[in-house]
Amino acid sequence: MTKRSDETAKSQANGVFRTTHWTEIFVARSKDEPRRREALHELLVRYWKPIYYYLRCKGHAHEAAKDLTQGFFHEVVLGKGLIQKADRAKGRFRTFLLTALSRYRTSIRRAETAKQRMPEGGLISMEEIDGEAIPEPVLHTTPSKAFEYAWATALLDQVLDEVAGKCRQKGLATHWRVFRARVVEPTLDNADTPSLTQLCQKYGIPNEAKASHMILTIRRRFRAALREHVRQLVESDAEVEDEIRHLMKVFSRS
Repeated sequence: MTKRSDETAKSQANGVFRTTHWTEIFVARSKDEPRRREALHELLVRYWKPIYYYLRCKGHAHEAAKDLTQGFFHEVVLGKGLIQKADRAKGRFRTFLLTALSRYRTSIRRAETAKQRMPEGGLISMEEIDGEAIPEPVLHTTPSKAFEYAWATALLDQVLDEVAGKCRQKGLATHWRVFRARVVEPTLDNADTPSLTQLCQKYGIPNEAKASHMILTIRRRFRAALREHVRQLVESDAEVEDEIRHLMKVFSRS
């Protein structure tokens, strides 16, 4: 069990639902500098892309949006102690973050303002951002929906990577490839769904019943992993299904 999972288990044993995501926020307030720095980095990694998407949909060009993203983290999240002000009793952390971002944006008259105050090299690497990489429908939606989309896809990517890795460890690599071809790629890429016959021929599966069973096996693993990740973002077990439904709405809109 990892240190983070151990913290969550201890808090549940004490009758308190202390989620991993909020544990990161609590640790980011810590006086333990190495742990605080690590927790802050994880929060920056989790939220920089939603913030960048939001700013792009507000009309900022690629480089300006990158500068403002760095500036928001540097001036507000760190400089004004935004993490210290977060209160899970008042709702989702991402909603709190988005409100602060909106206020920050209105206070900045030029993107260069953020750039001039930024430490050399910035706070976090944004090299993977391609100015043309934002899906066209998302780029032309509302900024808040773009923020939600980027947050949701980052969470989904994390879940899919985790499931894929565990499948390889358990000798289920073919199971994963079949699931990805039948379920994931048609959903994310708006591609045609291959038939079970096509999958059997491509992956050397003896019959359609076997292929269907393989897909069901990974679907169950995916749902379990998704629930576990969502549990890290909400206040209680009762909110998990609501958050998953919210995720599905985000994807259906996109």
